[in-house]
Amino acid sequence: MAQELPKSRCCPPATEQRQTAKSQTRPIKGQLRVEDAVSIPGGTALVGTNTPIIRDDGEDPLRKAKVKPFRVAATAVTNAQFQAFVEATGYVTEAERIGWSFVFWSQLPAGVGPKQAVPGAEWWRREDGANWRDINGPGTQKDAWFPDHPVVQVSWNDAQAYAAWVGGRLPTEAEWEHAARGGLGEVMFPWGDQEPNDTDFMPCNIWQGQFPKINTGADGYLATAPARSFEPNGYGLYNVVGNVWEWTSEPFRIKSLKKHVRQRLAGMKGFKLSKGGSYLCHRSYCYRYRVAARSGTSPDSATTHHGFRIVWPMAE
Repeated sequence: MAQELPKSRCCPPATEQRQTAKSQTRPIKGQLRVEDAVSIPGGTALVGTNTPIIRDDGEDPLRKAKVKPFRVAATAVTNAQFQAFVEATGYVTEAERIGWSFVFWSQLPAGVGPKQAVPGAEWWRREDGANWRDINGPGTQKDAWFPDHPVVQVSWNDAQAYAAWVGGRLPTEAEWEHAARGGLGEVMFPWGDQEPNDTDFMPCNIWQGQFPKINTGADGYLATAPARSFEPNGYGLYNVVGNVWEWTSEPFRIKSLKKHVRQRLAGMKGFKLSKGGSYLCHRSYCYRYRVAARSGTSPDSATTHHGFRIVWPMAE
């Protein structure tokens, strides 16, 4: 696995491997179903912002895009839903086949020795045997794996395989933002423009304290929260921002004439676009729990704070 990580990026890289799951139509216990998805009206979607916070991520300008009506899961895919997929298909995730993945330093099992860190983001450590079952490494399932929490340690390729199995796909950026705004239009967050803080307004699962050393857990969680927690947005979607990053179907692209941005993008060839931020985001470091925020990640990357959500076309 490559170990370089552009400074201030939220997700570490990994090597590329692919595996396609067999599709199926027979209902499986615990399977995510399109019948349970939320209907999102089509029309003109707002994408981006005219008041960017992280300009070099390509957040601006605010633009309009036409989207057809679609359906989207109310939550990120959960551990129980992903388990149903694995049991039905025998799918093996990339982290399992590679043999290791990235774990946040404070979530490593107690008593483990020094681990290889990612230069520029030393809070990410290589952990042999970390995968979607043993999120933080071997033997951690009993303490860190909950059926109703978002599945993590899944790559873009894993998400694609799952999406195909349930007859859906990953959202485009326009679809994701259209759904995330919850019908509110040009807002910073799914609930409006009020900024979360570390004390009395915590509408999503993000970091409270001083990143990366002190997380007070004031919102009730030091890691992932249940997929269906906190208040949903206007369309009934839970945890659109915070909790876990969500893969989209699109490549990570930025239109920029800045030399340093173009140089950075040259090292991110093939990276995929992620949206929404995670429980590790904080305004002081990774201010990407905003609707317009963006991040680029290698399609084979798997971490403890990255999941995905499924969309389907509207039935004819």
